[in-house]
Amino acid sequence: MERLPQGCRRLAVQLRLNLAPDCIWAVLTDYNSLSQFIPNLLYSRQLWRRGSVVGLEQEGAQQFIGLSFRAKVELELTEHLEERRLSFVMRKGDFRRFEGLWQLQVDRAGVTTSLLYELTVQGCLGMPIGLIEQRLRDDLAANLRAVEREARRRAALA
Repeated sequence: MERLPQGCRRLAVQLRLNLAPDCIWAVLTDYNSLSQFIPNLLYSRQLWRRGSVVGLEQEGAQQFIGLSFRAKVELELTEHLEERRLSFVMRKGDFRRFEGLWQLQVDRAGVTTSLLYELTVQGCLGMPIGLIEQRLRDDLAANLRAVEREARRRAALA
């Protein structure tokens, strides 16, 4: 986790997986199904597509220090298929800033795929980012593990 000015945080988590990158990519881009396996994601809905750019609406919910917190975002995602990168930026929503990327890289031997998730977030007014840092870190790791589980489940069915 990197602390940036004005209450922004940049977080990054990476997993190394013995899965084909195409399998992981299919999970990441199954936008309407993400809430079925990503923890704390209430819904995810593709709003539109213009070539490799996608509009997505998502809402998440969490319990934190006995309080219920919900956040809604409209994201613009760009699929960089050749680079195996999915970048996103919030167009509107409950954060002041919410942007990042998913990146897939295959090792030289073609055996292991690295899945990187990077997020830069700035909480909404009244949201003390310092209080939720650990929760953000835990959630990023949980999201990667959820993508891995879903990719393994789909690979087993194929």
